[in-house]
Amino acid sequence: MPDEVLNFAPGDYCYLRGGFPYSQGVRALDTFALERVRFRSPPPLDVGFAAIARYLELRDRPRQALCAMELRSPRAMSMAEFDAFNLSYVAVLTKWGIVRDGLNPVARSNVIPESNPPERPLLYAFSYSMPEANAATFVVSGSGEWPEGGAFPADVVAYGDTSSAGIAVKAQFVVAKMAQRMRGLGVDWSDAAVAQVYSAFGLDAALRKSLATATANLSLECHYCRPPIAGLDFEMDVRSVRTELQM
Repeated sequence: MPDEVLNFAPGDYCYLRGGFPYSQGVRALDTFALERVRFRSPPPLDVGFAAIARYLELRDRPRQALCAMELRSPRAMSMAEFDAFNLSYVAVLTKWGIVRDGLNPVARSNVIPESNPPERPLLYAFSYSMPEANAATFVVSGSGEWPEGGAFPADVVAYGDTSSAGIAVKAQFVVAKMAQRMRGLGVDWSDAAVAQVYSAFGLDAALRKSLATATANLSLECHYCRPPIAGLDFEMDVRSVRTELQM
C-alpha cells in the first residue's frame, strides 16, 4: 500500500510505507524532531553502521532512532546486483530491531558519484530522532524517474533520453513524486528546507525550469551523481531537519 503511513514507536517517528530496501519517507512524531549528521570523510558502510551505533549511544538514543541513510556506491547496478546489496543492507537493520515483519521504516538515498566513485559502498549521512518540540521535521527518500510498481525499463520516464529535454521531463516526474510523498507524510514544499538533486547531466536552463517552482524557497544542493540502478538518470530527495551536524 504505497501511501500508508505507519508509526514506528521504538524510533519515535512515522514512515510512509515503501518496499523492502527502504520507506518512502519519515516524519518525527510529536515531541520529537529529526537531526542529520554528515561525514566529512564518508566511511565504508559497515564502519558507518558502527559509527551510528556509537553516536546514538552517546546521545542516549536507541539504535531504532535511526530513520534515514544516505549512501554512496561504486557503480550503477543491475537489478540483480541492487537486490543483492539490499539484502546485506537490510540484514543490519533487522539485527538492530528496526526492520520488523518485513517492514522497513528507514528512508534512504543511494547514489553513484560520477567523479572519483568509491571502491565500495560508503555512508555519506544519516538522520535520527531526538526528544524536542516537533516542527514538521521529515526526510523524503531519494527517488528516480521509475514509477513505483512499474515495469523496468518499460515504464521508466523518458528511458535512455539524456538530452536536455529528456532530463527535464524526468525531473518533472521526480518533483511530482517528492510532492506526493510529502503529502503522504502530512507536509508540503512550504515545510521543506533542503532538496538534493543527483544528476550527471548538469543543471541547464530546462532542468532549472523544471525545478524552479518547487525549490524556489529551498536550499538546492546539486550532486554530480547518478541513481543506483543502471538506466536511471535523475534522482532527488527532500528534507527538513532540526539540526545539521558534521562528524
